[in-house]
Amino acid sequence: MSKVGDLHKRWSRDPEYKAAYDELGPEFELARSVIEARTRAGLTQAQLARRMKTTQSVIARLESGLARPSTKTLEKLVQATGTCLKISFEATGNVV
Repeated sequence: MSKVGDLHKRWSRDPEYKAAYDELGPEFELARSVIEARTRAGLTQAQLARRMKTTQSVIARLESGLARPSTKTLEKLVQATGTCLKISFEATGNVV
């Protein structure tokens, strides 16, 4: 396991860390999906940016998990990578 993996495993024992990590889970999952779509298409961040008519730094932010893309941006990503977008809503048991 990587050093980062070891640290994550150790830090995950801390309830505050685990809660914060779990809260960011969907953002990281989306970022992972963006990276996978780009790499499956055989594109660098710069190449994907050109296809989406944006900048490489925008792609880097999307892949960091810290940016929340609009559906319009996701549509551009789909066109640029030859993929399809599926959005679903799943029950969490947390009804407000």
